Amino acid sequence: MNSSKAKQITIKFFSLFSAVRGYNILVLVIAQYLAAIFIFSPTKSLRDVVFDLHLLFLVLACVFVVAGGYIINNFYDAKVDRINRPVKTGLENYVKQSTKLRLYFLLNFIGFSFGVLISWRAALFFAIYIFGIWLYSHKLKKYPFLGVFSATVLTIMPFFAVFIYFGNFSKIIFVHAMFLFLVIMVRELVKDLQNLKGAIANNYKTFPVVYGEKKTKQLSILLLIFTVFPVAILFSFPDLSYMRYYFYFALIVLIFIGFYLWKSSTRNQYRLLHNILKLLLLIGVLCLIFIDTSLLLDKVINRLN
Repeated sequence: MNSSKAKQITIKFFSLFSAVRGYNILVLVIAQYLAAIFIFSPTKSLRDVVFDLHLLFLVLACVFVVAGGYIINNFYDAKVDRINRPVKTGLENYVKQSTKLRLYFLLNFIGFSFGVLISWRAALFFAIYIFGIWLYSHKLKKYPFLGVFSATVLTIMPFFAVFIYFGNFSKIIFVHAMFLFLVIMVRELVKDLQNLKGAIANNYKTFPVVYGEKKTKQLSILLLIFTVFPVAILFSFPDLSYMRYYFYFALIVLIFIGFYLWKSSTRNQYRLLHNILKLLLLIGVLCLIFIDTSLLLDKVINRLN
């Protein structure tokens, strides 16, 4: 293989890696396994969770379906991304749109097949998830409330799949999900502010386009204030253990985001806030290891008795 051919293959690899958001996929896998180990299955040993074949199929199904979702979202947003992310779009354009579309169907087929290997209910879940991602990419994201809400729900659904798989309906999980939902929704609003120029040019009726930057900031700050309530409830759970320090840190960061967001007006400032929120969520995923699973296990045993 000559150097020119090798370079072309390398560029196409990174183009596809960018199109499927390889970094986000990796974080998703880590998050699902950490959540499975430290939150969803306190009655199981580490070995049982890690070597659970059906859990592996579930995670792989999520990976392929989410990767396909990024591709179809990229497909429909091609014109918007040329304005909002010209450098990234330039890299991703090394792979033809027709190739991406074929890859989208292949990834969804593989993801759905892993769902079938788990159960018919899992297959139905992933069929609905695939349709939901397509509907969001094609229609919903162009509307103010539906776009933000559906993007947040679709982001959380892979964790919901693991949650249903283990059938652990403890209160700490629901409260943690409330916090996660609010932070992701703020991130989506900030992303809409960041992509305002492209949305206007392509007639997308996103929240900032319809209601303006000021009201978008007001809603975002209101949601940030609401995060105090699930955090306060989480502090009442002893099993939160050392992860409470993450939430102390998160509250400080969210207060900073609220003040900085109100003063922000440029795309670079919104991008910074968006990246801070992504980093905060990543740190939250890694901090799951600090939850005291022994206390969670005691609660499960007491409930069974």
